[in-house]
Amino acid sequence: SGRWGPMADRDAEVVRIARGWIGTPYFHQGASAGVGTDCLGLIRGIWRELYGAEPEEAPAYTPDWGEYGRSEILLAGAQRHLLPDEAAERIGQVLLFRMRAGAVAKHLGVVSAVGNSAAFIHAYDRHGVTESPLSTPWRQRIAARFRFP
Repeated sequence: SGRWGPMADRDAEVVRIARGWIGTPYFHQGASAGVGTDCLGLIRGIWRELYGAEPEEAPAYTPDWGEYGRSEILLAGAQRHLLPDEAAERIGQVLLFRMRAGAVAKHLGVVSAVGNSAAFIHAYDRHGVTESPLSTPWRQRIAARFRFP
């Protein structure tokens, strides 16, 4: 069942923007296409291109912020600004990953392809912004799904 209309257009636009960031080097707390970004910076950059400005200033955070403490900072931020998406994978969907069982959710990506060639775009330490297969190990780490409003 195909989806048409504004939501489908928005989803395609999110993927188009995200693909424009591919090749951007990884840089902790960065949010500049072609210059440097982390996974949150990629989502912030997509938001800026869609809406013109970020919804809030990102607080300073250390590279290992998700290794200590129990606060679901990234989940709370996503819940403040993105819409929950109960749908199965769809392009443009923002995925929040929990990298280890019992750890806080600390990685973000955008679904760029669905079906047999499912993929997502994310900024990854030592890899920069890349499009990766949404493989079973990645799927098993999904903590929440969102979409841009």
